[in-house]
Amino acid sequence: MTSIVIPAHNEGRVIGRLLDALLADTPVSGPDIVVVCNGCTDDTARVAGARGPRVRVVEIPTPSKHTALRVGDEHARGFPRLYVDADVVVGAADVRALVAALAGSPDLLAAAPGRDVPLAGCAWPVRAYYRVWQRLPAVREGLFGRGVIAVSESGHARIAALPPLMADDLAASQAFGPGERRVVEAARVVVHPPRTWSDLVRRRIRAATSSAEFERFQASRRDGSPTATATSTPEQATAAPSARTGTADLRALLRERPQLLPGVVVFVVAALAARRGARKAIRNQDFSTWLRDESSRQG
Repeated sequence: MTSIVIPAHNEGRVIGRLLDALLADTPVSGPDIVVVCNGCTDDTARVAGARGPRVRVVEIPTPSKHTALRVGDEHARGFPRLYVDADVVVGAADVRALVAALAGSPDLLAAAPGRDVPLAGCAWPVRAYYRVWQRLPAVREGLFGRGVIAVSESGHARIAALPPLMADDLAASQAFGPGERRVVEAARVVVHPPRTWSDLVRRRIRAATSSAEFERFQASRRDGSPTATATSTPEQATAAPSARTGTADLRALLRERPQLLPGVVVFVVAALAARRGARKAIRNQDFSTWLRDESSRQG
């Protein structure tokens, strides 16, 4: 049985659209859906529970995504297993496409859907930013930034051994070699972007902070710490330390699409603002404060 684990913290405004998409056009027998409401102070549990017995709701007092994922694992019934963020939208057919990809290749341990980012209603700098971001090689090829990752039982064993990290999706993506992970473009997920510049910067500050934490983890893994050797293969130990974008990536993009120059300028400004905003958190090793944008959750 395919299991879907959805960690949800105060997602009452948006979790209904995800659950409706997952439940549409599926038999009563599957998939197994577990929503872990972690530290919620809104009606997330009520909204999820109203979808009927096919959705099992677990409530925990701790507002922690990592804890919610582990609790979800304790309640999930089978594999392949999908981890889905509550604020994205992925449908039942897309879940089936991911499951089929894992079933069709024994070497494939993890898969994620293609990404659709609707930009209508976003401020023009946000639209310009995402037109660049979506074309970056690491963004196109990595499993992160999609809000959905599907793993086989062997793939699950690998990500379950990872320590709690803010950049959990980046860590999960980097835990697999190129031949072990795949973006399945036949499956799609809708990732709602922030609509305002201020919320975009907040999201990028969170990304910069979490990337710094992940790079420290990667550095300790290369140094042969016990945590590293428990979760790494030689191929992964020599992987790139992060999915940060370099100037070479932007230059290559401009050579291919010079009309994106205004967007590249916006992208660089956002990156610099995020780096500046993340300095205090990185200095204080604050890798738990989750800067959440609310404009992407406006219905």
